[in-house]
Amino acid sequence: MTDPVSRTILLLDIERFSDRDDVEQAYLRRMLYDITDRALETAGIDETRRLRADRGDSVMELIDANASVTALLRALLTEVPAQLRAVNRMASCSAQIRLRGVVATGYVAVDRHEGWVGSDLNHACRLLDAHLLRAALRERADDFVLCVSDALYAGVVRHDHPGIPAADFHRVTVDSKNGPLTAWLHGLAPATAGTAGAGEDHSERGTGEAPGGSGGRPAPAAATPKTPGASGPAPAGSEGAPAPGPVLHIDGGTVSFGGGYVAGDQHGVSGGRVTGDVVMGGKGERGAPGEGS
Repeated sequence: MTDPVSRTILLLDIERFSDRDDVEQAYLRRMLYDITDRALETAGIDETRRLRADRGDSVMELIDANASVTALLRALLTEVPAQLRAVNRMASCSAQIRLRGVVATGYVAVDRHEGWVGSDLNHACRLLDAHLLRAALRERADDFVLCVSDALYAGVVRHDHPGIPAADFHRVTVDSKNGPLTAWLHGLAPATAGTAGAGEDHSERGTGEAPGGSGGRPAPAAATPKTPGASGPAPAGSEGAPAPGPVLHIDGGTVSFGGGYVAGDQHGVSGGRVTGDVVMGGKGERGAPGEGS
């Protein structure tokens, strides 16, 4: 294993990746790589200054500590949202891509299997997988949400560099199986963040999301219960059998169908029952059939 080296850690993860079929997943992975490469190029970080690990639905980048973190953050706050808007504008509902991102700093070693080892890296992964970050993305109209570690906030963000307004970051506490972690979320914290413990459900689809679209899309509203007086299925007849036809309830007033006028309660109309005054055609001011409009 190599000696631990100071690195900037960048993690980007696709929302609801496991909900898609194989063809859609392949497309989303290609878009993730394209977006990541363009953001890093915009920040002036070429391939010689970073290592990449593929996580299937996410990508991990270990960036040379001498590379500009401010340039990276500016690219993440501007270039990534712009690219996501351009991609999603032309994509179908099932191919929409939304991303969670984490930037952290710390010491990481590489073992003989090319695996990455380090508690700072573990903490960054905990932030990426946190319920709070998932909820923040679900509640936003934008397709990207970014969180930075407490150390990176203290060292870079809080100094309010151009293009990185410190006031836009808000302190949050993320629960993990290793204890609470302090981080800084770009934008307001979600209203439905709740508590994310070790036994938390990490399923990609959030409550109220409809499948097949962008992750924050609300599910269709439930049907409104019928109120008294509205038309609907006939009540059950004797011994639980359904009545032979529909029932129309009219509580006061008249109903116009066009064609004639029926006063009082009527029975045997197409196998059902009609109560109240029913107008078929026009009814005048005095209530006589055919008078007025």
